[in-house]
Amino acid sequence: MIFAKRARLPQGWARDVRITVAKGLITAVQTDQTPHPDDSRVDTLLPALANLHSHSFQRAMAGMTETRMAGKDSFWTWRDLMYRFTAHLTPAHIEAIAAFVFLEMQEAGFASVGEFHYLHHQPNGTPYDDLGELSARIAAAAAETGIGLTHLPVLYTYGGAGQMPLQAGQARFGNGVAQFNALVERAKRAVADLAPDCRVGIAPHSLRATAPAELAEVLAAHPEVPTHIHIGEQPKEVADVSDWLSARPVDWLLANAEVTENWCLIHATHMTEAETAAMARTGAVAGLCPVTEANLGDGPFNGPGYLSAGGRFGIGSDSNVLISLTEELRTLEYSQRLRDLARNVMVPGEGSVGEMLYTGAARGGAQALGRGRGEIAVGAWADLMAIDSQDPALCALRPGQLLDGLVFAAKDRVVTDLWSAGRHAVTGGRHRQRDRIVAGYRRAMAELTALL
Repeated sequence: MIFAKRARLPQGWARDVRITVAKGLITAVQTDQTPHPDDSRVDTLLPALANLHSHSFQRAMAGMTETRMAGKDSFWTWRDLMYRFTAHLTPAHIEAIAAFVFLEMQEAGFASVGEFHYLHHQPNGTPYDDLGELSARIAAAAAETGIGLTHLPVLYTYGGAGQMPLQAGQARFGNGVAQFNALVERAKRAVADLAPDCRVGIAPHSLRATAPAELAEVLAAHPEVPTHIHIGEQPKEVADVSDWLSARPVDWLLANAEVTENWCLIHATHMTEAETAAMARTGAVAGLCPVTEANLGDGPFNGPGYLSAGGRFGIGSDSNVLISLTEELRTLEYSQRLRDLARNVMVPGEGSVGEMLYTGAARGGAQALGRGRGEIAVGAWADLMAIDSQDPALCALRPGQLLDGLVFAAKDRVVTDLWSAGRHAVTGGRHRQRDRIVAGYRRAMAELTALL
């Protein structure tokens, strides 16, 4: 069981909280308690966030794409570099990188991950003998780290809007509908060997990488599962899709698919005010990746308009150029301040920005990954993060200011403990398997860099 000096419960802050966990679920939440001898004792307990959008293999590229090329660098030039990098990745590399990424996420305070997985085949596009070889590698990394996995195999059929053929660098991603459906079934078998909180969803990559009929077929084949899609990330994407489908991406999607609470629309950084409000009304989650969106020059999300319309959001680390819970949340707010030339933007009306960002991301991230409510409450998965309120970044703050301090003044080092569905993966700020996983990552990177 877990005893916390204070905890952020749905109704607010409480003291001397004892949490009972069984089979990964919270079965009791008691306040004004005394600790039992065998309890795990922590300072301040929070619902852990979900990292709702990750391409784990890209972590190995961090720092390799920050040199300006001739002309104007953009997401599209970065993408070409990424394609060339993927040609050298073996299944063993992918597993080792994913394990390290998941470890970093847990040490940063993320209890679960939505792995938006589009690296499926051999470098020339030929499937492995086991169609789900690389999905199985992602599942193995999740098993090693204990993170809660929502695995999202990607439908990626075309090289660009208008059913353009795949480029050579996209060959590892490509699947038609039939092969994609077979891949999903293979991924389900891999994830079935994990803990019960892990699951499989689907991820039509984007409107530029699929076509209307194929999108409809895949959605019909996999109803009521977490469904994630890149949407409205880049002005060129918006223009290309508009030219092809005679509608902007978000407008087209909302008019042609039944977008519900099972959906997560990744990025959506280029929307009109009307699209922003319409997306909010669906109950879907906006999957925001502020560090990557800044790194790639995507642009800021329309946060104030979305929140005022009742929109739900969560955060992810996307390209994994930097894995940091605190940096994602503060970059989200700071992007809004820079755009609007204002302070304390990401909160409707009055109140704490840090609390709005943290609790909003907890609820939205859990929803996007099919993990329930994102709260410390009976019946919820025991996705829990403990922080040290006596860290110098937090020690002067009242309980009601702790989330502001966490978001705007602290580093991830304040995280002391992390549970993923009751699995106590991080203690004393370190993952229990850190030494072995880091060693495996170093070996993989030594092999990989020798090939570059």
